[in-house]
Formats: sequence, C-alpha cells, structure tokens
Amino acid sequence: MVDPLLVDLSRLQFALTALYHFLFVPLTLGLSILIAMMETVYVMTRRPIWRDMTKFWGVLFGINFALGVATGITMEFQFGMNWAYYSHYVGDVFGAPLAIEGLMAFFLEATFVGLFFFGWDRLSPRAHLIVTWLMALGTNFSALWILIANGWMQNPVGAAFNPDTMRMEVTDFVAVIFNPVAQAKFVHTVSAGYVCAATFVLGVSGWYMLRGRHVQLAKRSFVIASAFGLASALSVIVLGDESGYALTDNQKMKLAAIEAMWETEPAPASFTAIGIPSLTDRKTHFAIHIPWVMGLIGTRSVDTPIPGINELVQRAEARIRDGLVAYDALEKMKADRNDGVARAAFKASSHDLGYALLLKQFVADPRQATDQHIKDAAWSTVPGVPWLFFGFRLMVLCAFILLGVFAVSLWHTIRESEAPRWLFRMALLAMPLPWIAIEVGWFVAEFGRQPWIIEGVLPSFLATSELGVYNLLLTIAGFTLLYGTLAVIEVKLMLAAIRKGPDVADVVEGLRPRRPGQPGPHAVAPYPAE
Repeated sequence: MVDPLLVDLSRLQFALTALYHFLFVPLTLGLSILIAMMETVYVMTRRPIWRDMTKFWGVLFGINFALGVATGITMEFQFGMNWAYYSHYVGDVFGAPLAIEGLMAFFLEATFVGLFFFGWDRLSPRAHLIVTWLMALGTNFSALWILIANGWMQNPVGAAFNPDTMRMEVTDFVAVIFNPVAQAKFVHTVSAGYVCAATFVLGVSGWYMLRGRHVQLAKRSFVIASAFGLASALSVIVLGDESGYALTDNQKMKLAAIEAMWETEPAPASFTAIGIPSLTDRKTHFAIHIPWVMGLIGTRSVDTPIPGINELVQRAEARIRDGLVAYDALEKMKADRNDGVARAAFKASSHDLGYALLLKQFVADPRQATDQHIKDAAWSTVPGVPWLFFGFRLMVLCAFILLGVFAVSLWHTIRESEAPRWLFRMALLAMPLPWIAIEVGWFVAEFGRQPWIIEGVLPSFLATSELGVYNLLLTIAGFTLLYGTLAVIEVKLMLAAIRKGPDVADVVEGLRPRRPGQPGPHAVAPYPAE
C-alpha cells in the first residue's frame, strides 16, 4: 500500500515549485510582446523615447527571465526525483514535448535574449527589431510545448498502453500536438501572461506619474499598457470560456466540481453564481443560480445536459468494474504472454485500466476489492469541490476587475484632459491581481484533475518515487529556503531597476566591453528629440 503522506508531500513539493516558477513565466510572456511593440514604434518613428522605453522594460524583462529559467530547471528535474514511476510509465509520451520545450527555452530564447541586450550598437535598427520579435515569439512558442505536455496529462490522446512493455507509448504524435485541451490551455495561458505584463507596466507607469518622474516614458507606457491590457483581458475571458467548453468533452468531473453541480440538471444547465458547497451533505447550500448560462458555456447548446457529480460517480463505478477485467487479463498476460483469450479481454477493456488502479489505495490486489471498495474508489474521483468552486470564482472576479481597470485607464488616456491621480493609484493597487488569478487558475486546473496525474490513466498516488518522508520534508525545507532567498533577490533587483528608471539601461550597456574609440549607445542621439 502507498503511504498517503508520501504522496501528499510529493504533490506539495511540486505544487510549491510550480507555483513559484509561474510567478515569472506570465510576466516574461507578456513583457516580451510589449517590448517588441515599443521597439516597432521606435523603428517606425525614430523617436529616442521609444528606444529608451524598450531598453528600460527590457531590463525588467531580463531580470524576470533569468529567475524564470532557473526555477524552471528545478521543476523539470522533479519528474525524475519525486515522480519516478510517472516518468517510467509515460516518459515515451511526456518526454518529447518536454525536451523540445527545453531546447526552445535554453537555446533559442537564450540566443535572442543575448542579442537583444548586447546588439543595440552592433545591429541595424531593423535587424535588432527582428531579433526582438524573434525573442518574443520564441518565448511564447516555448510555452506551447510545456502546455502540450500538461494538456496531455489532462486529455491523454495519441497514446496507448502497451501490455508487453507496461508503458504508455505514442500512437499519433500529431494528435498529441493538436490536443484540443492543450491548444485551449496555451492561448488562455499566454493571454493571461499578456494581462499580467500589461498590469505590471500600468502599475509601474502609474507610480512614476504619481511621483512626477520620467513622465514622458510613463505616459506612453501607460497608454500602450492600457490598450494592450484591455485587448488581452477580453481575450482571457473569451478563451477561458473556450477552456470551459473543452472540459465538457474531456474532464466532466472537474467541470461539475467547479460548478458544485451535484445533480444533473435539465438542459440548459444554470450557472451557480455563489453558494456554499458541502462535501458532507453533497449539496450546495444557499446557491444563487443564473438560468441557462452554464449550459450555453459548457455545451454551446440549449438541449445538451451537463452531468452532475452523482451521475459521474456512478459512471466511474461502472468503469472501475470494467477496468477490473482489463487488470485481470493483464495479470494473466504477465504469466503467459501467449494467452490469446486474456489479450483479447485486455484489448476490449484496456481504456478503463486506470480506473481499476484506483482500487490500489484500498486493497493491494484490485481483484480482491469488495463492493464497498469499488464505491469508495468511485467517490475518490471527486476532487475538493469547495476549493475548486471558490477558487474558480476568485479567478473570474480578478479577471473582470482587471478588465474594468484597463477600460477606465484607456478611456482617461485617450481624452484630452489630464488623467486624475486616482487613476494611477488604481493601477498601482491592481498589480497583484493578475498573479492571484493566474496562481489560482493553475490550482483549479491541477487540483481539479485529482485523483489523476494522467486523466483516467494513472492515479497520482501510484506515480511517486520510493522516497522517505524525512527526505521529502528536508527537500521541501531546502526549496522553501532557496526560493525565498531568490524571491528576495528578484524583488530587490526589480525595485532597484524601477527606482533607477530608464537610466538603468545605461548600466546594463556599461557592463559590455567596448572597442577602443567606440561611443556608447547614448553618446550621440542619431534622431531628433521630440
């Protein structure tokens, strides 16, 4: 039997490192695009202010990028350290996109990032602009591959279990790449990164405006962040709706848990705006429903029902019983690979093998499970409904608040009258919201998949390494200390760069050795000032 504490600690350690890593990723994704847009304006207009904006926000991008890469390496190593059986079981499928992501991040991105910082006076303006756009596209494209890997964990298409090797193997790599869940997650995650960067630029620019510093840079940055942020916030909401639609086909239990929908409602299902879900009563108390909304979001129709938790538990129980046929056939094939009857039985029920494995948390041999064990295993497929219910609504609330912030900011910046000071204070106060929404969003996505590490294929409690509880406690403490130190360094570097302002770009340029007689990038202004 698997030690539940060992599983919980393994999950906790990966959650800590993943959530910490994703503090940096969204800002990197969005800032790279904003920087490319600013430099595009510079090349088109030849106004030095836009070059200074590109360099200043580029320094903040560089600091964030460095920390993101460092923490991402640690996270990927954990697949081998803490999740050894997972790596063995699905490594043939999961390893390919993960390896491509590593190559994209550490070779392609790093090359263009270096050229961006040290190519200002070595490349022509147009050539440097091409480098900047390639850096931005490479940064966003590398995110695609890790989300393809994660999307496969949510919807394991293009792969099948091989009873001879006892591993999952790729059957259609194109299906893995174009997994609808992965594609929906990619566009939603990237859009969230754009919102994060726009909010960051908006807040820092607002701080400058309140203090009357670097006003010309802050004004232009505020305008471009408002417009970019409004478009991004709208896309996040629309693409989030698309992600919800993907759940209807692939992760029905997660959708039902997010909505605290215990019973299947007549189509079109209503949306529960607020309520208090109870795992004990298996009801949602004081629920306020909005008719039709959930049915339209989840099914794009008015006549397709969305199954509730109780119905999905009954389906899981049936799949567990069918999976026991596959498990029994697999055990017989281990004893005799030439057993044709067992192989045929396995082939007919292999798609439910993962459900039979859920019984291993209750009994060593699933074939010895009682009816009560099967019922308990079926109910174990229900994730923490209250956590998902409130987490999802917190994420949506943050998204709509940010949409309002961007709309108000853009409205005031396009008017001829001077923007009020409360607008800049609002921008400053809104800065934490995208990180809250993003971190909560990842929690909902990953916690909502439980008890599966691979949806319907491999339970999380079977995927861990054979590590001791003491070792995990020690490494969790070590990671917490290390990441806490890195967080302090990150914040200090970012705050120091912000306090320094646009002149911080001169500091970065001064780090690179120059040829004798070579002027600095600001020694002569090649274009007339505004």
